[in-house]
Amino acid sequence: MGLDITVIIADWSWLGEVPPGERLSRLRDAWYADESGLWDHDAPVVEGDWERPRGPSNSSFAVYEFQGTLGSFKAHFWAGERWEAVRDHADPLVRARLDTLLLALIWGGLDGDAEHVDQGFFCDDAAVTHGVLLARSPDSVRELSATWEEVRTWLDGLRGAFDEHAAVPEGWVRDFDEFTDLLDGWGRVLSEAARRGWGLVGLSE
Repeated sequence: MGLDITVIIADWSWLGEVPPGERLSRLRDAWYADESGLWDHDAPVVEGDWERPRGPSNSSFAVYEFQGTLGSFKAHFWAGERWEAVRDHADPLVRARLDTLLLALIWGGLDGDAEHVDQGFFCDDAAVTHGVLLARSPDSVRELSATWEEVRTWLDGLRGAFDEHAAVPEGWVRDFDEFTDLLDGWGRVLSEAARRGWGLVGLSE
């Protein structure tokens, strides 16, 4: 099966108004609610776009479905691995910006210890926060969105280095286009959350 990830942006005036120890249950309850329509057997399959709930929480959160990942975290993990293979061959400014972006979202870093959860977003009780892969406050989201807007125009300059040092014949994130498609998805998530002033959460269920 492997690790999955569901990426959700949430209205901070709704999520942040409750104590940190209650935020995850509020988000999960709204996401799993029958009236959201997200779990209907005839709900359309969405890829590379937003799923927006119906019902009482229809304006409180939205779920982003990444293209071609089937909800698996593997694509995100391997994007980090591909970046690790190519980063030493990137322009220093691009390397610094992509390091910032990927370390904040999906990459464990060279030592594998990167933290992807903002302090105080949820409580520190591991039993309560089981399954949380990512949690970024609206302030962090704004900063990351600005980083994305800066670096995305430089990405194509990485193509040659990626083809030489990171491309693989099979598996997840095989080539530069798949790498940038995944980053574009994260860019959409960050841009939409920043525009709304919302927080960002990644959950594994």
